[in-house]
Amino acid sequence: MPDPSVARFRRIVQTAYSYLDARRDEVNDLNVYPVADGDTGDNMALTMRAVLAELDRIEVEEGEEADRAELVHAVARAALMGARGNSGVILSQIVRGAAEELATRPGDLIDPVLVASAFSSAADAAYESVRNPAEGTMLTVVRAMANSATMHLARLADNDVNLDPDLSQEQQDQILAAVLEVITRAGEQAVQRTPEQLDVLAEAGVVDAGAHGLVLIMAGMVAGLRGEETPQVDIPAQAPARFSAPQHTDSRYRWCVNFIVQGNDLDGPSFEPLLRELGDSILVVGDERTLRVHVHTDEPPRARAVFDGHGTVSQVDEADMREQVAERERRLEAMGTSCGLVAVVSGDGLRSLYEELGATVVNGGPTMNPSTDELLAGIHSVGADGVLVLPNSPNVVLAAEHAAELSDREAHVLDCTSQQAGLVAMVELDPAATLAENVDRLAGALADTRTGAVAPAARDDAEGRFVRGDAVGFVDGEVIAWGGAGSTLVSTIEALSDGAEIVTIVEGDGAPIPIDEVTGLVAEPIEAEAHHGGQPHYWWLLAAQ
Repeated sequence: MPDPSVARFRRIVQTAYSYLDARRDEVNDLNVYPVADGDTGDNMALTMRAVLAELDRIEVEEGEEADRAELVHAVARAALMGARGNSGVILSQIVRGAAEELATRPGDLIDPVLVASAFSSAADAAYESVRNPAEGTMLTVVRAMANSATMHLARLADNDVNLDPDLSQEQQDQILAAVLEVITRAGEQAVQRTPEQLDVLAEAGVVDAGAHGLVLIMAGMVAGLRGEETPQVDIPAQAPARFSAPQHTDSRYRWCVNFIVQGNDLDGPSFEPLLRELGDSILVVGDERTLRVHVHTDEPPRARAVFDGHGTVSQVDEADMREQVAERERRLEAMGTSCGLVAVVSGDGLRSLYEELGATVVNGGPTMNPSTDELLAGIHSVGADGVLVLPNSPNVVLAAEHAAELSDREAHVLDCTSQQAGLVAMVELDPAATLAENVDRLAGALADTRTGAVAPAARDDAEGRFVRGDAVGFVDGEVIAWGGAGSTLVSTIEALSDGAEIVTIVEGDGAPIPIDEVTGLVAEPIEAEAHHGGQPHYWWLLAAQ
């Protein structure tokens, strides 16, 4: 007979994830401890999404035959494998602790007694995962939740403590929702006290981000049990951290490094001293076969090398915390503006150019092919009422449109399929204007812009015009020149700039002519601007207005 608690579990995890994901920016903007890198909401959402993905897999592969004990163990492992950052790793241990307790009574009803035991186990697992637990964090809040669950049991009537099997699923859901609401309220109160327990929070004027995220997850679970799309549990939003907020000393390291180690007879604690020589904010959790490792360091390769000969390192995720801090400050500065912009960019110089103009950048990679989730995260990270999206490549348009449809923000994808055109159009962005006004402004700029490029030929031309390695010039997608790099660039600029006033030249990786010489190739009276873009594949990207 199918275990009804399996379907219930899937439902509440879905609503918990959806609620956290919708408010992840709210959590990100509170993030000042241990590093003000603005990614706590992202990391917790990624962990929850990994749990949800595992539940989806089990539902497809096993359907109604899914076993609760098997399911909770699979979920605990999924949380471990999907965890990112301090907050994600600690959340994975909260999930593991609760899952282990839920697996101890297979076939029994999940009642308030088992819920209280699960929270107690979750709090123990969370504290055990951290070498030096800090109060005023999500650790404190999960302990407060566990204590409130135990105290609530003492006040319940006997028939509400151990559920009668004859109760309908709806009746059981309502009893459990009432218990979780009490736990959520206790968590909310504990969150409000976190600035009293951690000086860095008080100085920044915020509550702890991870703690707040944990309460949002609980609110979503209450909603899932009650069949509500939006939880009715009121969790007042906090003001974002002040820009002048001091950063925790962990910020002296640049990279936040996460990875999985798989092997045999792995002893997690034995690796911590070696990792402490390379960095801090160290978490090593898991079992003898699988470890999740988190460390802040300036030497990611050496952190991975600690496990050489002990297991296989995989799922490596390395985030530049200095860039995360800068991006967070840009996002907070943009809060309250009417319109922001997301641009897909490839190349370090182009990224800097776009960010200087106020864009939130999504890394397109060498092939300009970010995922819908990456674009959606970019849209959500913009602190403005409306969001413009510059896909900057034909490959990105569909994914960008899908992300805009999925977003709860008002987002509009502009018809822009090149990075150089997007750069020119961005000059017209007015953050104080409405989304509709900016759509008109930037669309007009794009309509008045012609684009070109010069790149080395990847193969011989079928028509015999050029061979591999020759320079090839394009204007509006058509081949118009080929041969040597200098002559091809001059010919392409001449064809592109007919009737133009300004030509923008963006230097790519490996361009064979120094950037300070290329502006001299533009004939007067046309004004020329040259910038380092660092983009792959193209020596020069060109735009004319």
